[in-house]
Amino acid sequence: MHVRKPTIGLAAVLTVTFSLMGGQAVAAPSTTAPSKVADSAVAARVFTYDASGSAEFKSAVDRGAAIWNESVDAVELRPVAAGQRANIRVLADNGWPRALPTTLGNGTVYIGRQAVDQGYNTIRISSHELGHILGLPDRKPGPCSSLMSGSTAGTACTNPYPNTVEKAEVEDNFSSALAGTGGAARSGVMIVD
Repeated sequence: MHVRKPTIGLAAVLTVTFSLMGGQAVAAPSTTAPSKVADSAVAARVFTYDASGSAEFKSAVDRGAAIWNESVDAVELRPVAAGQRANIRVLADNGWPRALPTTLGNGTVYIGRQAVDQGYNTIRISSHELGHILGLPDRKPGPCSSLMSGSTAGTACTNPYPNTVEKAEVEDNFSSALAGTGGAARSGVMIVD
């Protein structure tokens, strides 16, 4: 299980601790209440997905989202609450798996039955397509150890986990996006496989 690390407020705690050790406490200036800063940082990283249209692949979609949640700290994928609009729509169809990112963390995933009928693993497909929504490109050809190698790893490959490079790239995409320095997905471009 991947443990998320609390980072908000650490500098303030250290400032107060070291100031108290020196005999004088000095409050760090703040323009926003700490709880609001923590809430906005978390809210900016949480993306919801709607798997209601994924038919027989719903459990694979849920597992693919859980794998990303276990693998990275910068983003969390949650099922959408009733009555809310999701960031990510997941649909089943008879075509080949594909993703249509709109912006980083947003878009549509298609779990295509064509690949499943050929023997590709549904959880790997789900994780791979969600990887596109998180800003990762295809890496073809590639080994089974690379989630984003997609179908080039062959039907025997069932690895649904991103490798170290892929995890780091997602972390960087979202930290850059939060800092306003980049992290854009390939918006409006259908990524097949």
